[in-house]
Amino acid sequence: METDPATAELMERILYEVKRVVVGQDRFLERVMVALLAGGHLLVEGVPGLAKTLTVKTLAAVLQGQFRRIQFTPDLVPADLIGTRIYNQKTGEFSTALGPVFTHLLLADEINRAPAKVQSALLEVMQERQV
Repeated sequence: METDPATAELMERILYEVKRVVVGQDRFLERVMVALLAGGHLLVEGVPGLAKTLTVKTLAAVLQGQFRRIQFTPDLVPADLIGTRIYNQKTGEFSTALGPVFTHLLLADEINRAPAKVQSALLEVMQERQV
C-alpha cells in the first residue's frame, strides 16, 4: 500500500515540529504518529520523566487541537469523564457540561487507579468512537 505524497509530507512536518520540543523519543513519537494516522488509541507505559504528557501536549499544539488530561483516582465517577446535565435556577433549564473526554487528544493517566465503572465508561467511549 502506497502513501499519498501529500500525506507523507504533512506527517513529516508534524513529526519535525514535535521533535523540536520532545528530544530523544523518536521511536515513541513514530508510534504516536501511527496511532494518530490509524485513528486508534495508544497505551503508553513508562516511568515518570519520559515526556509522555509533553508529547501529547506538543502534538495537540502542532495540530492546533484541544488537549486534556485526566488523572484517574479512586474517587472518580463516570460523570467526571463524560459530563453531566446542570440545572440553571434562573432560566429553569438544563444545560450540558461536557466532560474532558470531549477533546481532540486525551491523556488518561493512571487508569488502573479508577473504579471499574469509570474504566468502563472510558473504554466504552473509546470503543464506540463516541468522542
